[in-house]
Amino acid sequence: MKTKEKDLLKAKSADELRADLHKTREQYFKMRFRHATAPLKNPLELRSLRRQVARLETLLKASAKPAAQGK
Repeated sequence: MKTKEKDLLKAKSADELRADLHKTREQYFKMRFRHATAPLKNPLELRSLRRQVARLETLLKASAKPAAQGK
């Protein structure tokens, strides 16, 4: 992932990150299901989606920590 894309993700609000996470998880599930029934042209897309989900979860947790520490 390029630095510019990471900066764009970091600039998003928590609600936008949750929406992106939901959309990416849905894509990942559909792609995994298709891969189970027939091979994908590029199975490495599964890896990139899985990593994108992890990235979004990490950013969501990081954005939630400062709010929890302020209480």
